[in-house]
Amino acid sequence: MDSCDLIWKNGEFVPWDDAKVHVLTHGLHYGTGVFEGIRAYETDRGPAVFRLPEHLDRLQKSAELYYLQMPYSPEELRAVTKELIARNGQTSCYIRPLAFRGYGEMGLYANNAPIDVIIATWPWGAYLGEESAGKGIRAKVSSWRRISPGGAIPHAKASGSYLNSILAKTESANAGYDEAILLDDRGFVCEGSGENIFVVREGEILTPPHVASILDGINRKSVIQIARDLGYTVVERDIARAELYLAEEVFMTGTAAEMVPVREIDDHEIGGPGEITRHLQAKFMDALHGRADEYLEWLDFVEVAAGTPADERDGAKIGAEEIESTDETIGRITPAA
Repeated sequence: MDSCDLIWKNGEFVPWDDAKVHVLTHGLHYGTGVFEGIRAYETDRGPAVFRLPEHLDRLQKSAELYYLQMPYSPEELRAVTKELIARNGQTSCYIRPLAFRGYGEMGLYANNAPIDVIIATWPWGAYLGEESAGKGIRAKVSSWRRISPGGAIPHAKASGSYLNSILAKTESANAGYDEAILLDDRGFVCEGSGENIFVVREGEILTPPHVASILDGINRKSVIQIARDLGYTVVERDIARAELYLAEEVFMTGTAAEMVPVREIDDHEIGGPGEITRHLQAKFMDALHGRADEYLEWLDFVEVAAGTPADERDGAKIGAEEIESTDETIGRITPAA
């Protein structure tokens, strides 16, 4: 992992190597945390974060589902995210907000443990390989099923839930595949280990519904809207495993992976990236990089130079909170009451 200068932690911009936690942090022991994966892209108008408010809204909702009282509002986190990108002098980056139960109490019911919040940014290339967007990937249907709503909350992007994805991803990687596809507890297609999945059959674009234990992906929503705007029929319905092999095209979407075609599943050849996938992929990439005027509203532009005080940003403020700066440009804000 390539490091950056600063990480935002509990209201302060601290040096990368100083962003540490205690070994008895609750989230480290029990997975009591929620997070987001977000990307900022280089555009003609400078760096822009893709659908930042939607990501932070999902972070807030994930926290609520697991009874984590967020000490910062989505608007505060939106402001400091842009501030962090500016201070780190980045034109594009991956962004990781994380809220977790911190040090102070152990045991399963630890409501007095503090809620720590961090935001980190760093350079991160194509998650599934530099050639994945072009030639597509090979996937394997995992023997591990996606977590069930009867035992956890698939709609929350929770830290502990990703042990499920790690099992599936490790199994597929050890078998020589690029990615895993998980079925839900009923045996229908759910999603990849870190991506939503789409299937093209007879000219229609199919994707699993919410009742299939999916995470409601931000890029999933974006591609569905783009597809419908381009005149395609998108149907959210249960998808049988065999339909993966019978599909004309299959592709996946996710913040880390962006949008990648799937060329092979369980050694069944799907074929190269198809016409519909390529059409959507081109428009989606235009949206990410600010080249599609109709989707500019999805971009949150970072229009300040590194080191600019927060109260001088282009209209962005942290409510009534104060930011203090030192000679090392380490700032601090206090949690919302």
